[in-house]
Amino acid sequence: MWFLLTSGAVTAAAASYAGYATMAPGSQLYGRTLVHGSDPAQIALTYDDGPNDPHTLHLLDVLDRHQAKATFFLIGKFVRQRPEIARAIQAAGHAIGNHTYSHPNLIFLSASAIKQELKDCNKALEDALGASPVLFRPPFGGRRPAVLKTARSLGLAPVMWSVTAYDWSATSAGSIVQKVERRIDLQNSNRGEVVLLHDGGHLAMSTDRSHTVEATRRLLNQYSAAGKKFVAIPDLVLPVGQSPV
Repeated sequence: MWFLLTSGAVTAAAASYAGYATMAPGSQLYGRTLVHGSDPAQIALTYDDGPNDPHTLHLLDVLDRHQAKATFFLIGKFVRQRPEIARAIQAAGHAIGNHTYSHPNLIFLSASAIKQELKDCNKALEDALGASPVLFRPPFGGRRPAVLKTARSLGLAPVMWSVTAYDWSATSAGSIVQKVERRIDLQNSNRGEVVLLHDGGHLAMSTDRSHTVEATRRLLNQYSAAGKKFVAIPDLVLPVGQSPV
């Protein structure tokens, strides 16, 4: 009986960890993903769920005023609606990645459905920008081996994050800044952090992201004064042997 109880506990713990690893941004259980850089002087701001009118454009203005580069993971259906915003991101010199066509949680989809989501987003980006993306971020961070295998088969490098700003539920810009500060301080800023933010919302165009825009302005002011450089994912200095593309 003791053995059965112990065996059952081990099985339950293993299942729990496997489930956790499908969503935890830093987990490498199902395959290598980019989580952070190696240069503590760098910060990579990343924005999910755009393009979004008007807040993506407001973000571009803020980033431009600080001569900062960022990475935007775009949803294909919104690129179809507002391709000119995607082109504005490209023209400003920021990196652009695939965030699927309709933003499902990929851990619940079949392999063929995963592939279709990524291909449809690629096509939307290619039609709008004249170029194929090389970066990919799974919606909600959800992934399993089939997700990473499919992404890589399409030439897409999976990118996660090391700092969660929780801006999708923020009630103020200050709360977003505090969450970023706490996470960076907790890690002693001993690496190049990848910060998860949102310029849009996956449910609809015109989701209010004014708090994120203002938080971005404050973060750029604060960390630029501290000597940090804001870079896009392709310019992030990585640990030896790791590549974002």
